[in-house]
Amino acid sequence: MEYPRSTTANTTATATPMRPGTPDSAEPYGDSITPLPRQQNPFASPLTSRPASTTGSMVGPRVPGAGPNYFHSRRVKRGEAERPWTKKKDPKEKWVTILPLIGILIGLGISGFLIWDGLRTVVKHNYCLLLDEDWSEGFNDKVWTKEVEVGGFGNGQFEMTTNTDENAYIENGKLVIKPTLQDAKLIETNNIINLLTDKSCSSDIWSNCVTSTNVTNGTIVNPVKSARINSKKGAVIKYGRIEVKAQLPAGDWLWPAIWMLPVDSVYGEWPQSGEIDIVESRGNNYTYSQGGNNIVSSALHWGPNTANDAWWRTNVKREALHTTYAKKAHTFGLEWSEKYLFTYIDTRLLQVLYTKFDEPLWKRGNFPIADSNGTRLSDPWSQTGNDATPFDQDFYLIMNVAVGGTNGWFKDGSSGKPWVDGSATAKKDFWNARDQWMPTWEKDGQMLVESVKIWQQQGYNGC
Repeated sequence: MEYPRSTTANTTATATPMRPGTPDSAEPYGDSITPLPRQQNPFASPLTSRPASTTGSMVGPRVPGAGPNYFHSRRVKRGEAERPWTKKKDPKEKWVTILPLIGILIGLGISGFLIWDGLRTVVKHNYCLLLDEDWSEGFNDKVWTKEVEVGGFGNGQFEMTTNTDENAYIENGKLVIKPTLQDAKLIETNNIINLLTDKSCSSDIWSNCVTSTNVTNGTIVNPVKSARINSKKGAVIKYGRIEVKAQLPAGDWLWPAIWMLPVDSVYGEWPQSGEIDIVESRGNNYTYSQGGNNIVSSALHWGPNTANDAWWRTNVKREALHTTYAKKAHTFGLEWSEKYLFTYIDTRLLQVLYTKFDEPLWKRGNFPIADSNGTRLSDPWSQTGNDATPFDQDFYLIMNVAVGGTNGWFKDGSSGKPWVDGSATAKKDFWNARDQWMPTWEKDGQMLVESVKIWQQQGYNGC
């Protein structure tokens, strides 16, 4: 919108006639309209800037021509106002400072004591290095034994363990434990494997040394071969530390384990004399419902008989973070003493299983009075007076890759399991499905052991 222009040169000049219909074109049709002076137009900019204040400050009127008048401070000057509170101090005022300082000092003292007491009570064991195995000198048969059996080791495992270089050998400075297929001829025709013939069997139980194929009833010899080695001959400890650096295998129905058994069954047959599982896993991939090679577990087995194994009270799982335990080697460790036992991965700070021996295991197990068949259960441990019993004897290390089994480690009907535990033809059913599981073994279907270190705790076994 445009506004009428004003002129200061001639305020009496007659306005120029405007186009009819506009507010300023009233002369032909009525009285003329004289525009307001610019300074009176409410929409026009003022002719001058903001008018000067008639009062130079808040303290008095401004005198014209006296120059700029600045803000006058009203701040009270030092000494002008009285401060009676400074003349007499409250005797309690000092405690406002003293009490917080006392509280801080007491808190620091208590914290320091707790830290000192914690460090003082931490058990610092001394150890003797018993074994430092890096395979640089090959397979040391003065320490290690390759077990040879066909009986399934109490779990109905499908592998036959051998003492040949086919299933356990040194390659690129690492111990390789590799499962392989059985000779098809031994499965497809009637045959017998008798380990007693050449006295190679590691067991004195006949069923662990002899097996056969009967094509009529569907029973077969072990469908696969693998290896299981132990340190019983050359490295046993009673309390101490163990570290095994190993890469676990990847492959369906493989069952890798690094674990320990007692040298002597002092308290009775398994599990009365105990078992220490440092690490166990499954070779199946992460989609396996029970957890594949992305999960490991540690456990202790203990109980008055096989039907009352309390392993579930001392069993913990650990899942790998965005990877699997078959991708690279990890250090699987055990620290074991009279007061506690724990397992760990890569560092002692990353514990898996921790068990404190602070009460008799018979009490901790809360076992029933009698077995399901009515047999009364008796306490095999508390008479020693040692809360660590049965884990107070010499144990040796075992490393193996098992395959399959009928003890429930692989759950029936889960993730395409090709056999049923209770079936008389479980081994044959597994063998018939080899086109499904054998390809999964081809790349990483073996355990690679880089090193084994064993320390004996001071005060035992000559340390």
